Amino acid sequence: MDKRLERILPRVQKPARYTGGEYNQIIKNKDEVELRLAFCFPDTYEIGMSNLGMKILYKTMNSLPFVWCERAFAPWGDMYEEMKKAGMPLYALESGDSLDQFDALAFSIGYEMAYTTVLDMLDMAGIPLRGADRPDLLPIVFAGGSACVNGEPMAPFMDLFVIGEGEEMNNELLTLLRRAKAEGWSKQAFLREAAHIGGVYVPSLYDIAYNDDGTVRSITAKDGAPEKVQKRIVEDLDAAPYPTDPIVPSTEVVQDKVDIELFRGCVRGCRFCQAGHIYRPIRAKKPETLIRQGIETLQNTGYEDVTLLSLSTSDYRQLTELCDGLLEYCEPRSIGLALPSLRADNFSMELMERLQRVRKTGLTFAVEGGSQRLRDAINKNVTEEELLHTCAIAFAGGWNSVKLYYMLGLPTETDDDIRGIADMADQVLHCWRENAKNKNRGVRITISTSCFIPKPHSPFQWEAQISKEEYLRRVNLLRTSITARNVTYNWHDAETSVIESALSRGDRRLGDV
Repeated sequence: MDKRLERILPRVQKPARYTGGEYNQIIKNKDEVELRLAFCFPDTYEIGMSNLGMKILYKTMNSLPFVWCERAFAPWGDMYEEMKKAGMPLYALESGDSLDQFDALAFSIGYEMAYTTVLDMLDMAGIPLRGADRPDLLPIVFAGGSACVNGEPMAPFMDLFVIGEGEEMNNELLTLLRRAKAEGWSKQAFLREAAHIGGVYVPSLYDIAYNDDGTVRSITAKDGAPEKVQKRIVEDLDAAPYPTDPIVPSTEVVQDKVDIELFRGCVRGCRFCQAGHIYRPIRAKKPETLIRQGIETLQNTGYEDVTLLSLSTSDYRQLTELCDGLLEYCEPRSIGLALPSLRADNFSMELMERLQRVRKTGLTFAVEGGSQRLRDAINKNVTEEELLHTCAIAFAGGWNSVKLYYMLGLPTETDDDIRGIADMADQVLHCWRENAKNKNRGVRITISTSCFIPKPHSPFQWEAQISKEEYLRRVNLLRTSITARNVTYNWHDAETSVIESALSRGDRRLGDV
């Protein structure tokens, strides 16, 4: 361990974030590999180590015998300041080596607000921020993740983007980089070849011309780059790599459990939802695959909870068979099973009974709009009757905690729609009083709202976002409309929503801001 790190760790919170050495981490001899890759997550260790995509790609890229993929995370504020004082660069957890010693840096960006953290991490590593200031082949700096479907604000800083799902694409890219390094290619030669890998977007190979009003007039591909970059998908999820022996963090993280991905894509078509459109088409794993992966992961990690992940878990067609198979293993061992991303229009008592065999968790339903008119407008096909019926089932089954998620500022929203959210909270409270078998524990109803952000590649991408002042007015309207003591209201920060919207739909000129 670096002597500077030894001196710093006693002075920071949660020092285990920064030491590595976790169970199931992958160690290779750096003198025996041909490429060293730093897999960078632009958030704290606790967030990054909870990310299923990072777990999958860490294992996938390390499956290449000529690659050693190591991890790097953004330090918390106290560690950031201590590292600056000590003159210590950002390093990878596995080897402790500074990131400027690596052949490639791959950033996983799932949220636009992480863009600036990416730049901080490059700066901490002593790597020039702009691609134009990195003329040599190595290190190649690239990024992927859902926040890269419009990566233009980060185009000045990234050598390339991987668009879509990375299990196959990243390995093809690293294989090409191995060849380029061995044969002494120039950076431009490598980028020109990389542009022909499906899903790879090289910003420097596209010239952008603008109209006088600032809108884009034309985008011209050059040096043989494709005119359009098609996202990459993994066709067969059953055959896709999945880490049944993921790293077990040495400290508590946000999601201390086994995550099982049921399917990618979504059968719904909510008009505000970016994820439901960019992850199409729908591809599902077989129940037997999921059961095997879940059991093996539990055995290899010692976790005590399993979460079934997808954009809409209860839309998995063989959910009953899957739950039965997992609970056959989990129930005798007191391992919990959780199903987030539930929908109020296809929830059943049968499913509830399976969930409560081990332990109950809170239930969250994304209602989105405060009236049926608004829900129809955004194609969120959930009715008031379905939601109340679902809550009745939950309360009768012993649940006493329900969270309802809404958006404020959706196209065509009115003040009556907002008041409808408060009315729904009152009806859910009444539903609990009518159906709960044990009222001594009380009930917790939480209303959470965020500001609608028009996202690229969603049907509402060209809609306007309401102003910060208007969003706060609507928040205050809802806050004053909620009168029941059992109802808690949480809302998303207005300033953050405005910035996120700009980053989501901005172009490469935003990189200069």
